[in-house]
Order: sequence, then C-alpha cells, then structure tokens
Amino acid sequence: MPVQPILEVERVTGGYSRQQPVLHDLSFHVQPGEMVGLIGLNGAGKSTTIKHILGLMLPHQGEIRLKGKQLAESQEQYRQTFAYVPESPLLYEELTVQEHLELTAMAYGLDSASYRQRIEPLLEQFQMSKLTGRMASHLSKGMRQKVMIMCAFLVQPELYIIDEPFLGLDPLSMRSLLELMVQVKESGASILISSHILATIERYCDRFLVMHQGKLIVSGPVETLRAAAGMPSAPLDDVFCELVTRDGSR
Repeated sequence: MPVQPILEVERVTGGYSRQQPVLHDLSFHVQPGEMVGLIGLNGAGKSTTIKHILGLMLPHQGEIRLKGKQLAESQEQYRQTFAYVPESPLLYEELTVQEHLELTAMAYGLDSASYRQRIEPLLEQFQMSKLTGRMASHLSKGMRQKVMIMCAFLVQPELYIIDEPFLGLDPLSMRSLLELMVQVKESGASILISSHILATIERYCDRFLVMHQGKLIVSGPVETLRAAAGMPSAPLDDVFCELVTRDGSR
C-alpha cells in the first residue's frame, strides 16, 4: 500500500493579488522520513510557498494538505503537524529563553516529563544552558535563531518547515542543526528546507524542488537535476545556476 505523503501541494496558484499571482500551478509532495530542499533565486516564490503551507496565505486555486487534511477541515490538527523555523527569528522581547521553550511546550501539549527529557540535550547541543534566564531582547541574532530551532525540535512534529536556518549561526551550531535534522529524518519525520547554501544541503537532502518565477521547473534527486541541466558530474551550485539561467526558464 502506498505511503501517504505528509505534505501535498496540488496545483496551487496564489500570492498577494489574484490579478498578479506569485505561484503558478505548483504541485509537489513530501513523504514521511524525507528531507526536501526548496531552492530558487530571490523572488522565485519560496517564501510565498511556505506561507501558503503554514496557512498564513490561502491559495487562489488548488489544495494543500497535511496528513490528508486541509487547514479548513481541522486547524488545530493541521497546525500541530508541523513546526516552523523562520528566516528571521520571531521572539517575545520580554520573555526569557526558558519561557519561550515552556510556552512552546504548552502550545503543543507537551507534558512535563517529556519536556524535561528533551530540553537539556537541546540546550547543551546549542550551547544555551547558561542562558535560559536571559530575555530575548538581550540575545544576539544567532542566539535568537537557536531559540527558534530549539522550540521547533523540542515538540518533535511530523514535519519541520525550515527557512534559511543557517543565517547567523556559527559553524558549531550549523553542525548541531544538521545533525538534528539527520536524527529526526531517521526517526521518520519530514523536513522541507529552503536555503541558498546549496553546497551544504546537497549532502543532506533526498530531493530538490527548483523554483523559478513562481513555477516548479525541475524536481528530484540531485542526479535528476544534473541530467536536466546536462551536467552529469557538476555540484549543485553549478547545476542550479544553469537551470535558472537557461533560455527556457527565464
């Protein structure tokens, strides 16, 4: 029996204006236990795609389903399926690191025992154990990003939606994040990650979605992208540049 995708995006057209949509007939899926890279130039529609998946924007046409359910069918179930790490950390300035973590645990219905079991390894992994009492307003950008990452991985959702997570992170924290992504993928969770650091995600993603001007122009493992670009042994950076600059996809 085929495994149901955790995320299904089917023929979605959408954006801020019906007269000038950003996304055009976009279709893709993410399977359980799969890490998928969403890549494209600035303005390609990656962030708009993520906003539609999160339910912050509604499609003009098409459907988005998480575990077979649309947002309108069950908002609570839909939103508890995923955790989101945004490009720019969004924290409550007057709450401490610990209060952010506890608030996240409450929002996802995480019990006290599970919270205690999960939080210490995360704090140690991201070198934040001594900073739990510090308010968000006193954190550097990198530390704020770590709080967002810890909140997402604390709740252990079935789908992680991660947008440009490496900005502001030091090399050790980048490695910690990559190790965590591998761990949750091996446990059966799914990851949709958008990043411009292609040399890094090339090593970790199972498949890639190449967006250009609001359309999906190529999708598949890196070998499929290389074949489409006619560059059978090139790194993902070079393949990507060829795909989005050739005449047929301008």
